[in-house]
Amino acid sequence: MSNRVSIEIKDHIAEVALARPEKMNALDPEMFDAIAAAGDSLKGNRDIRAVVLYGQGDNFCAGIDTSTFAGSMGRLDEIKRELLELPDGALANRFQKPGFVWQELGVPVIAALQGAVFGGGAQIALGADFRIAGPDMRFSIMESKWGLIPDMGLTQNLPKLVRADQAKDLMMTARILDATEAFQMGLVTRLADDPLAAARAFAAELATRSPDVLRDSKRLVEETWSAAPGEGLKLEAALQAKIIGSANQIEAVMANVQKRPAKFS
Repeated sequence: MSNRVSIEIKDHIAEVALARPEKMNALDPEMFDAIAAAGDSLKGNRDIRAVVLYGQGDNFCAGIDTSTFAGSMGRLDEIKRELLELPDGALANRFQKPGFVWQELGVPVIAALQGAVFGGGAQIALGADFRIAGPDMRFSIMESKWGLIPDMGLTQNLPKLVRADQAKDLMMTARILDATEAFQMGLVTRLADDPLAAARAFAAELATRSPDVLRDSKRLVEETWSAAPGEGLKLEAALQAKIIGSANQIEAVMANVQKRPAKFS
């Protein structure tokens, strides 16, 4: 397992920790692959009844590691291929997998949220079945700040949680919600002073239930609440491939780096 993610399994519960606290668990290419691999590694384990997903340190995940932007500009064609070309038998591309993999698991996944839950971190959290937030949590679908749209599986889960106008508001403005507003909107399942302790207690409770009930309850909701898995992922990838590297997307990055108002065409 990569040093970006750690996994511990005990008493039918897997704890998956994003393990880059010095960078607020920000997502670089290795982190993308490590999160996806962690989820995949749990699929065949029939002993697991629940998963707790959390970030080490004071933050769940601050989203994309902005230090990777410079290197990305030199490999745009490769990135666009990764957006549009799926591995054999897969529904999600490389960038969607870290958020979508938790929906592919046949057991409930509980995300414990503290500190920054931004951009890709928000989309990974939304891929969990439940989200328990601490009082210091700050939540933002932040991609528009960088001239992008969310493309890590948001279409597979946000429609189940909020109205269409609320989703557009969050996607277009990138505004930051505190824990209370996120809970009131339906983005967060529960509030807790210690979200990790609460997630562990909830997982322990679920682990006492029949694994068949857990598996099939999740499947029932996932397959009936919204569109078939994969349909929204294709549109995410197509739109992002058009946007990434465009003049306005580059301008969004430069304006943020130079701390000035953006001038979009």
